Amino acid sequence: MPFAVVLILSYLLGSAPFGLLLGFMAGKDVRRHGSNNIGATNVWRVCGWKWGIAAFILDFLKGLLAVQLVARASAGRPGAPYPALGCALCAVLGHNFPAWIGFRGGKGVATSAGAMAGLLWPPFLAALAVFILTVRLSHYISLGSMTASVALVIAGLLYLPEPFGRDLPLTVTLAALCALLTCRHRKNIGRILAGTENRFPPPKTARETPEP
Repeated sequence: MPFAVVLILSYLLGSAPFGLLLGFMAGKDVRRHGSNNIGATNVWRVCGWKWGIAAFILDFLKGLLAVQLVARASAGRPGAPYPALGCALCAVLGHNFPAWIGFRGGKGVATSAGAMAGLLWPPFLAALAVFILTVRLSHYISLGSMTASVALVIAGLLYLPEPFGRDLPLTVTLAALCALLTCRHRKNIGRILAGTENRFPPPKTARETPEP
């Protein structure tokens, strides 16, 4: 299968708005509640933990399947420099900017995590541990996500045999995903500094605070 087709398939897979669809199933348009985001955290906040966990799993699988299945369609094994890395990036871009709903998607945390679990599972586990610890201490999902993305880059540099040699494509992919995730959280950074960021887990009667 041509590489361009594989990249398009990865984007289409990533752009499936599972959070929005689950919200509709729960009787809510998550774009109009909470942080107005279709990601798993907002689905949890607006619709409840069961819907939030389902959204996370489905978004995670988008990234994982992109590198494990779609990349194979291009005869590229998972972890191979170009097919799998291109699929990972396109899946995350699809989640963040889905054409079906005006390019207003999520922030790419779960989809990036799924892609990295398929590409570099040891650094992914290290980043997951950092995420859990940060959220436990701060109660900020956004801070945990950003901290974990930085930890993933550091863990990748330590894990890869030649991060600035033959493994440079992987290093660049890690850095790109970290930069994209951080950019998508720029409003959260402002709210954290102002002390107005929503904490996790949300209360049973979530206070809906739309993003400016």
